[in-house]
Amino acid sequence: MFDAIIVGGGPAGLSAALLLGRARRRVLLVDAGEGRNARSHAIHGFLTREGTPPAEFRRMAREELGRYPSIELREGVVREARRAEHGFTVTMEGDVLESRALLLATGLADELPGWPGLDAVYGTDVWHCPYCDGYERQDEPMAVHGAGHDAVRLALEVRNWTGDLVACTDGPLGRADRRRLAALGIGLREERVARLRVEEGRLRALVFADGSELPRQGLFLAIAQKPRSALAESLGCRLTAAGQVRTDRHGATGIPGLFVAGDAAPGLQMAMVAAAQGSVAAFHLNATLLRQETRPA
Repeated sequence: MFDAIIVGGGPAGLSAALLLGRARRRVLLVDAGEGRNARSHAIHGFLTREGTPPAEFRRMAREELGRYPSIELREGVVREARRAEHGFTVTMEGDVLESRALLLATGLADELPGWPGLDAVYGTDVWHCPYCDGYERQDEPMAVHGAGHDAVRLALEVRNWTGDLVACTDGPLGRADRRRLAALGIGLREERVARLRVEEGRLRALVFADGSELPRQGLFLAIAQKPRSALAESLGCRLTAAGQVRTDRHGATGIPGLFVAGDAAPGLQMAMVAAAQGSVAAFHLNATLLRQETRPA
């Protein structure tokens, strides 16, 4: 019987494991190795780790967790989780494991456009977070892409990093949005994007369905997301319209002993924020265990 099983080995799960290990809890961290930022070249906005490649960040974190004898790391996929009399049962690759508490840090998956050429430059010249990747490419010719107003919203953010910006909307915009873009000097292309022109591994242009091109060096995407795992929903958690798990500010789900942290929960999607959420959830998970242990008989 583990005190806690953590599903997900990104910043949220790693941070939660560290705090619980320091609380001398017996912890199992299960990581499927499918980090959302795997295609990114560096983590940004994370104090003391600015510019660290995601794979190196995970290696360093795992090395730190190795100092705590009560923390066990395991590679694999959790296939099923169920509520049990004294906590939870977790099934992975034939093994059924038990824990008093469960923390899901399973994250989100981005639903990328199926454009030819995208895979070659995703994470290099195509991104979705200007706070993470805008600074290194400031003042370059950029585009944003999204459905209608989604593109406008993202363009209003990205304009702080470049004055050479075009919003691509895959369809006509309303009059108010068109006026707003024009007033801010942001270009507009309403034709449907069909593919990306990539040369020597770098983005050169967006190619529209009519064959015309928009030369660009970088592209930010306003895209939909979906849960990377169905575990939370199978356990009875309530989801937001965006597919994230509804929690309180401590990561508690309302299901006793079940916590969620990182991108799987609502909030700002950045590595440093996910790590902080993992610590908060772990603190309150441990407090829950302490209350159980000190409850009068």
